[in-house]
Amino acid sequence: GGAGDGADAAGGGGQAFPSRKLTDIGAQFPHWGADGNAIHWSIGNAHVVYDVARAISFDDSVRKANPARAGGGAPDTTAGDTAAAGRGGRGGRAPLPTYKPVETRIRVLAERDIPRASAVLRGARIVTMNGTNVIERGDIVIVDNKIVAIGPSGSVTVPAGAKEIDVSGKTITPGFVDTHAHLRVAANVHRDPVWSYSANLAYGVTAARDPQTGTTDVLSYEDMEKAGKILAPRIYSTGPGVFAAENIRSLDNARTVLKRYAEYYDTKTIKEYQTGNREVRQWVIQAANELKLMPTTEGGLDYKMNMTEAIDGYSGHEHTIPTYPLQPDVIRLLQESGIAYTPTIIVAYGGPWGENYWYEHMDLLHDAKLQLFTPWSDLEGKILRRGGSAGAVTTMAQAGWFHDTQYPMKLVGTDIKHLIDAGGIAGVGSHGQQQGIGYHWELWNIAMGEGMTSMDALRIATKLGADALGLGKDIGTLEVGKMADLVVFDRNPLDDLRNTMAIKYVMKNGRLYDATNLDEVYPRQVKGAPFPWNEDESPTRDKPMKP
Repeated sequence: GGAGDGADAAGGGGQAFPSRKLTDIGAQFPHWGADGNAIHWSIGNAHVVYDVARAISFDDSVRKANPARAGGGAPDTTAGDTAAAGRGGRGGRAPLPTYKPVETRIRVLAERDIPRASAVLRGARIVTMNGTNVIERGDIVIVDNKIVAIGPSGSVTVPAGAKEIDVSGKTITPGFVDTHAHLRVAANVHRDPVWSYSANLAYGVTAARDPQTGTTDVLSYEDMEKAGKILAPRIYSTGPGVFAAENIRSLDNARTVLKRYAEYYDTKTIKEYQTGNREVRQWVIQAANELKLMPTTEGGLDYKMNMTEAIDGYSGHEHTIPTYPLQPDVIRLLQESGIAYTPTIIVAYGGPWGENYWYEHMDLLHDAKLQLFTPWSDLEGKILRRGGSAGAVTTMAQAGWFHDTQYPMKLVGTDIKHLIDAGGIAGVGSHGQQQGIGYHWELWNIAMGEGMTSMDALRIATKLGADALGLGKDIGTLEVGKMADLVVFDRNPLDDLRNTMAIKYVMKNGRLYDATNLDEVYPRQVKGAPFPWNEDESPTRDKPMKP
């Protein structure tokens, strides 16, 4: 946002260096115009020009018309009036008008990616996630990017000319939904392809919500994904988090801050990242509801805050609630509140990070697929050694090795099992720790819960994940009318959940990809690999690392 406290830029206000606040919404890329008389900036879909001379002239006229309130400085637009108005006007006055910069909304039109073709996937076991319905040998008919028919083999009508794809003996589930996916895209200079997007798609993630991106670059990537310009899951993002640094002082102020997301970023969702005390958090949730934004939260190792956010109506809780096992009254609260719990055990609060377990128990050095989709520069520092250097101070989460009994997966997974059995909502969140494969680690982490079945875990990964993001009408189950997002497995994950890694194909938005290399095999024939990041000297199964 703009600097300053509303003082007159031409003097007054009693400051050593006069300044004025230019915007309450926020700004990016501010710079002076060529003549030095105007300040330009952008914010989401808007370009803004602030004419300094006109601003001073406007504010002078307001000051002259309201001498008692102006007091010799800039017009009275202080937080005191605004805060009072936000509390219902007790003892406050409506703020005086101020100069409004010229704002131009930019609209760029692009055609949404919808393949124009039809196909039938024949003969697979279909885990619909519509209840516990499993079709042991079935067909799925895809027209364009939607499912138009599904049922036992031979029972569905197939359009003339549809491409027949034999998937006999394989298992199909809905595409995976990552409810807490930090995709960590390149900022400033936009890349194509994006390795984190490609990795997640190749590992079966067809939709991902990134809570707190740090930058707004992801908004451009989202548009590129919708237009089919990049290989990627469906991308949803909160944009940068709503932090305590926003200094939200009233309900009205919260509305102004959140307009940035609703009207300029068009995110449909936000992350309330420990913005302040409970009153502040209540202002944020009320403003979010009014602006039709879906807010999730940062757990922050604060049990009391976690409970009040569920009570106050937040739609999501990110990271482990730090004390577990959860007692029955807490499970009931989470269920009745409707809050979606994404524990991200992979970076657990209150215990060692779950990712360390998998680095310890898997040979990633000789995993050719992982190395195809991951730059070696990113991978080598994670898989060759864990923990800090000698003498370095490390947290419990970062330390190099733990006995299996010290990990919290069983306890947290059992809490998740109790929650979904009670009718609550949970999600699988990989936190971007190891793109793609990390989603499977977190899915398996949750599945370690006592009583958790493979069907339970897959339901969290698909239907409940979609519900957690408010997308359950479009994705999450295999039903007529839903988007054609699905995963085809060589081995049945209901028999052994580790079979989720045995992916043959991934279909996203009606396009079918070979999961080994992301070649598009239907409806077009488009090569995926090799990728630009494969040019480094990473070891593979054919070229093992030398000792």
